[in-house]
Amino acid sequence: MNNEIVIDDAWFTVSQIDAETFAISEFGHWEKVHSFLLLGQERAALIDTGLGIDQIKRMTDQLTDLPIIVLTTHVHADHIGSHGQFEEIYVHEAEEDWLVSGIKGLGIEQIRKDMSRDITRPVPETFDPTSYKPYQGKPTGLLRDGDVVELGGRSLKIYHTPGHSPGHIALFDPSRGYLFTGDLLYDETPVYAFYPTTDPEALLNSLDTISRIPEVKRIFGSHNTIGLDPSWLKVAQHAAQDLREKDLVRYGTGIHTYEGLRIQF
Repeated sequence: MNNEIVIDDAWFTVSQIDAETFAISEFGHWEKVHSFLLLGQERAALIDTGLGIDQIKRMTDQLTDLPIIVLTTHVHADHIGSHGQFEEIYVHEAEEDWLVSGIKGLGIEQIRKDMSRDITRPVPETFDPTSYKPYQGKPTGLLRDGDVVELGGRSLKIYHTPGHSPGHIALFDPSRGYLFTGDLLYDETPVYAFYPTTDPEALLNSLDTISRIPEVKRIFGSHNTIGLDPSWLKVAQHAAQDLREKDLVRYGTGIHTYEGLRIQF
């Protein structure tokens, strides 16, 4: 599947996955973050809102006139940056407190350092890394495992996939076979569960969970390559089994590589 670039401006790159699905990417930042806009007949879903270095609504306004709901894969700074530009925000119940009271496990100085380093594109004048603060606010509603979000002729099933964070979710679009995995599964750089707020065993359980979802045709992680082959689910399942068998599922065992999938504990 080739993703056609339809907008490439100073900060954001928008790729069209199909007629009703777009990736909004921030390639000028070292994390190569992707948010995803899914159009239904009645409303659209925006999966995450990126870094907050620039305003993502500037992109979504060009792509749809539908009302937009924000579905948060997890409450880390690089996924909630533009949440404040939207009225309807949903998050898993296990991370409601993080969204309201602040992200646990990372101090603001470290977040600012990570946000402002290794930037290769011009940032807008409105971005000041010395005063950057992750979004905080009360969500419109809470998501739970098994919930189905209806967009009108298109639905998304919610899977609670903790490990990288307590309330991490993956979202599956059965109409197209698209699986949006957030920070649970992507290529190139390590998927991590080494911070105190992570859980290595839960991460492997979550990889098992998504590997059992039937009819997955394409995987969309929140970093690096846009669109991975579903064979990555078999790799993830094998990785989880091997790491358990070798008794490596604990903090400090390092980076483990399986056919391009890298997991860091």
